[in-house]
Amino acid sequence: MRTNVSLLFYLKKPKHYQSGPMPVYLRFTVDGKRSETASGRTCEPSRWNNKAGRLTGMKEDVRALNNYLDGLQSKAFDCHRIMTLHDELITAETLRNKFIGKTDNVRTITAVFADHNKKMKNLVGQEFEKSTLQRYETCLMHIKDFMQWQFNVSDLPVTKISFSFLNDFEYYLRSIRRCGNNSAIKYIKNFGKIVRICLGNGWLTVDPYLNYKPKTSKVNRVALTKDELKAILEREMPVERLKLVKDIFLFSCYTGLAYVDVSKLKRSEVLRGIDGENWIYTNRKKTDTLSRIPLLPAALEIMERYQENPQCQCDDRVLPVLSNQKMNAYLKEIADLSGITKVLTFHIARHTFATTITLNNGVPIESVAKMMGHTNIKTTQIYAKVMDHKISEDMSLLKQKLAAS
Repeated sequence: MRTNVSLLFYLKKPKHYQSGPMPVYLRFTVDGKRSETASGRTCEPSRWNNKAGRLTGMKEDVRALNNYLDGLQSKAFDCHRIMTLHDELITAETLRNKFIGKTDNVRTITAVFADHNKKMKNLVGQEFEKSTLQRYETCLMHIKDFMQWQFNVSDLPVTKISFSFLNDFEYYLRSIRRCGNNSAIKYIKNFGKIVRICLGNGWLTVDPYLNYKPKTSKVNRVALTKDELKAILEREMPVERLKLVKDIFLFSCYTGLAYVDVSKLKRSEVLRGIDGENWIYTNRKKTDTLSRIPLLPAALEIMERYQENPQCQCDDRVLPVLSNQKMNAYLKEIADLSGITKVLTFHIARHTFATTITLNNGVPIESVAKMMGHTNIKTTQIYAKVMDHKISEDMSLLKQKLAAS
């Protein structure tokens, strides 16, 4: 909202004044309303120019005081400019308060975001993973850089968050930061949590996400085919470290457990199921949901191989899992030895379980969702792609049926 602002320096006569210097005051006038504050300086009335609002003369002390008053005027206009930029309410009183440093606490984007991250950091290991915290810290870094790039400021009031703010932030992520579509949308969704905090506390009254509908691109989930899985299974590994990594990777292929869930899997979590066979009962680290997985013979065989392993016995672990970084590095070697051209990572094992082991062998998607610990079946549907060999088998059966009819 546009406001008319004027500043005036004048001499204010004290009570019971008889003679001598008078204090110099600064008057703020905004849309006809006035407020004033002392400048901290005094002046003899005979040396004061009421029209100019300055001292008359060219002596050193005159120039010094006039320069001081010029500095106060410049500071006052800077306060007005900042308040305008931040969409703050500008009145004679609020401008005066800003000038003298008496201002209300304004909730800013960086402050609210930093407070959220601080609280999240204290809950890492309880409610949040370290990787989740890192994602929010990266998002805060992007938000700071964006505000500097777009507005040339280090911070803004939360009231500046709007539909256009989100659009500009998305453009910044895509153009300046060179983020892919899904990465950009993920950061915008992370920022959405900060916006919800502001809305919930009443610091923001209009939801900027109301008409903002970003769309993520479909990601092609890489999984091993039946032949590729067989190639790894039958390939003898030349060294012990590759044998271990191969076993852990195949165990995940036959159970669908993610790296973090395999690494923490305890022997006490392998129990007798409803059918009298061995099942895994474990809580997924990512979503804290229960996964119930009947153990296939291939997975049982791998488990039994490490029954006497000292590390597993000491830690009550099913398998002696290496770091994720080492696992992925060694999987590249295993892929080369097995003649697999795909970039092999540990998470491909989970995709392989969902696609090659279960869905393409007729296991209902509802059962796969339960075993994988998905909270929403839509997540499982991402994996429900049908491979060429399954299409071939289905069409062969159709041909046989049509030929017999």
